[in-house]
Amino acid sequence: MKYTKATNYALHIMAYIISREDSANLSLQPLASHMNISHTYLSKVLTQLVKAGLIQSTPGMNGGYCLRKKKEDISFWDVTQAIEGSASLFTCEMGEEKCRLQQVMRDAESCMESYLKDKKLYDVVREFPSQGTLEK
Repeated sequence: MKYTKATNYALHIMAYIISREDSANLSLQPLASHMNISHTYLSKVLTQLVKAGLIQSTPGMNGGYCLRKKKEDISFWDVTQAIEGSASLFTCEMGEEKCRLQQVMRDAESCMESYLKDKKLYDVVREFPSQGTLEK
């Protein structure tokens, strides 16, 4: 199983925003330069995070992005779902109504979902502060 590059960026963006001491808006330009990705691609990732209610966007001269949800409450699952959606990773294509193989895969997904819901980005950033600096 492999998550998209957008999920990788989204997790790093969220870790960075969570790790910041101030609550000032973070503008697109410096973030895109620091992450070495295009403004267009970064904007698409940020839009998905806004739609998920994790961050908010403020237009204008002093605008930018900041947390919308309490930083201690944001889980890895929240960010992953914002980017990847909620589709199942495995679907039986054999046409069996009650596929036992699919049930095993769903159970595995459920375990992963529970784990990622329990893991908060804030706890990881706090434990390993350099992880929130967007270092590569």
